Amino acid sequence: QVQLVESGGGLVQAGGSLRLSCAASGGTFSVYTMGWFRQAPGKEREFVAAISSIGSTVYAVSVKGRFTISRDGAKNTVYLQMDSLKYEDTAVYYCAASLRGPVFRPASRAYEYAYWGQGTQVTVSS
Repeated sequence: QVQLVESGGGLVQAGGSLRLSCAASGGTFSVYTMGWFRQAPGKEREFVAAISSIGSTVYAVSVKGRFTISRDGAKNTVYLQMDSLKYEDTAVYYCAASLRGPVFRPASRAYEYAYWGQGTQVTVSS
């Protein structure tokens, strides 16, 4: 059983930056694809970014070029660096872990992820 704990959310002005962290425990971190999803009020949960066990990455079109996902195997942690934040990035951000999908193209659908964190709030003021 994998446990995921997110941190790093908060309030930031539009154009600013935040770095989210997700610490994993209870499993072999290196074999998991790690993903970030987000859910804004009144909207469905949507994919943000993912990184496979070999470091392949995929991003949602809405964040490509502004967000960067990375992982640190020594710390069992995955990061989401968010730059040039926009008001529409406001959401609860969730970290997730998956064993599905090819390593060269990380899973990007919520149903492919078996383990989820509790979420961290990101609020971007306009």
